[in-house]
Amino acid sequence: MITPRDLVLTPTGVRFYGRNFACSIGRGGVKRRKREGDGATPVGEHRIVGMLYRPDRMARPTDWALPIHPGDLWSDDVRDPDYNLMVRAPHPFGHERLRRADPLYDLVVITDWNWPYAEKGAGSAIFIHQWRKPHHPTEGCVAFSRSDLRWIARHITYGTRLIVRG
Repeated sequence: MITPRDLVLTPTGVRFYGRNFACSIGRGGVKRRKREGDGATPVGEHRIVGMLYRPDRMARPTDWALPIHPGDLWSDDVRDPDYNLMVRAPHPFGHERLRRADPLYDLVVITDWNWPYAEKGAGSAIFIHQWRKPHHPTEGCVAFSRSDLRWIARHITYGTRLIVRG
């Protein structure tokens, strides 16, 4: 059952606590069969399992958010035993830097997409993060304006889900 505390993707944005927020989704649209590199936002009910933030760029958004440190990475290489997990540099497999020069990952909400026991090739890391510009597509994540993302982050509670329908 959907509750007001769920982030629900709709054709006009994401509904959360009675508000509608403009968002960006994956360049591959919404798909039931997500694959690594397809740029799609996967259909499903994705639990919120973590939050990361850049302490050099913002105050801690919630008491359970963890800081992103230099060298923090996310593995997106299907050959990696730590595929779809946070890892540290140096890392010999393909990965994405969490501490980016741009502000996209200043605040990252982590969903349980293909986590914690990843199926190789089913896609890594569906995050909720800041968009590059309004409605600019992501690689599969859901992205918001900086101010909306910060409001959402402060209101996420245990049990919040990102619900994406196909």
